[in-house]
Amino acid sequence: MHVVAVKASNLRLLYIEYMARMLLNDLLRGTKSAMTHKRIISYYMNNSSSTIPELSKELNLSVPTIAKVIAEMCEDGYIMNCGKMDTSKGRSPAIYGLAPESGYFVGVDLMKRGLNLGLMNFNGELVKLDMDVPYHHTNTQQGLDELCACVTDFIKETDIAKERILNVGVNIPGRVNPEIGHSFSNFNFEERPLVDIMAEKIGCRVYIDNDTRSMTYGEMSKGVVKGEKNVIFVNLSWGIGCGLIINGELYMGKSGFSGELGHFPCFDNELLCHCGKRGCLETEISGLALHRNLLQCVKEGRQTSLSKKIMKDEASLTLEDIIEATLKEDLLCIELVEEIGQKLGRYLAGLINLLNPEMVIIGGSLAKTGDSVLEPVKSAVRKYSLNMVNRDSAIVLSKLQDKAGVTGACLLARKSLFQFS
Repeated sequence: MHVVAVKASNLRLLYIEYMARMLLNDLLRGTKSAMTHKRIISYYMNNSSSTIPELSKELNLSVPTIAKVIAEMCEDGYIMNCGKMDTSKGRSPAIYGLAPESGYFVGVDLMKRGLNLGLMNFNGELVKLDMDVPYHHTNTQQGLDELCACVTDFIKETDIAKERILNVGVNIPGRVNPEIGHSFSNFNFEERPLVDIMAEKIGCRVYIDNDTRSMTYGEMSKGVVKGEKNVIFVNLSWGIGCGLIINGELYMGKSGFSGELGHFPCFDNELLCHCGKRGCLETEISGLALHRNLLQCVKEGRQTSLSKKIMKDEASLTLEDIIEATLKEDLLCIELVEEIGQKLGRYLAGLINLLNPEMVIIGGSLAKTGDSVLEPVKSAVRKYSLNMVNRDSAIVLSKLQDKAGVTGACLLARKSLFQFS
């Protein structure tokens, strides 16, 4: 009996893998039945579960039509019966929702000194998470090959057949156009879309987006955002960028290039930004600026718990070292983080005056310093923004912290396949 049960289980898995591949092919071809399935899956992604009459009303399709399609999707393994609705009278209607194991999405958060990798099931739950996987990002062919190798190794470790990996979402810094699958700041070596190149190397469909926009979507879907429709997310890490939620939707811009806060021309400092221009906001408000300022202070004779490390080998100093020292109440590090927060708050005041958001989220690596960065931001916003406007805006720290990017990458990979614009 045990052998029979195992064989039946294996056959069921093979069937699910086959149907996942068929669904993906149908979606790409845009068949009528696949579009109906897509609408239903999209609905359940946003609403968790429902009865057939509720779904019929929402999609404006007849109850018999919905009942037939739901039965087919249950047979195919995408939808499952979640039980009965509690009701005081009459028959209790069945509740349906997404079947978690019918498909998976991989999220890849590319950072300066590592990768965060996640596996999300069809229902939007992270089931595997590998943080700080060793990887040194270089904008070279070798760097791209190593990135794809890391993703491939992660997928092998999940023991999930590639046929059930419906999409791999990859966060990339800089200018990214997710509609056409091109990255213009990193790995721009060929005329072909980067998603096609990576898909060949990994063996799965690939979706790319800007890292900050993915973090914004992660925070919007699974983080601190609870119904707010207009939100600014600030990614304060080695660089700085922002993501925008406007009227409840992730704002892209015409070509996906929105959110380049770090390249506002703000300072007359003659510091060369990596974009090639001078005086960008990022040159004084970023982890890079914090790192540079601390090294300069130590050269001038000021003391910090990191002085010995810096004097021995300043190249070994990381942003994480400074964050850790700040959390351990290193006075010089706290002072420099607060200075970054004050400058950031001044320019956020302008954005708040312009956009009148309900919430401003401080995320990225430097958000881990907590009140050391948050309170100076709040103070500067109060000082420089219009009183009536800033009262509308809650300024908070990211809830997801380091997990915002990888969570957003998984969710955007899922959204890109099933959500309607």
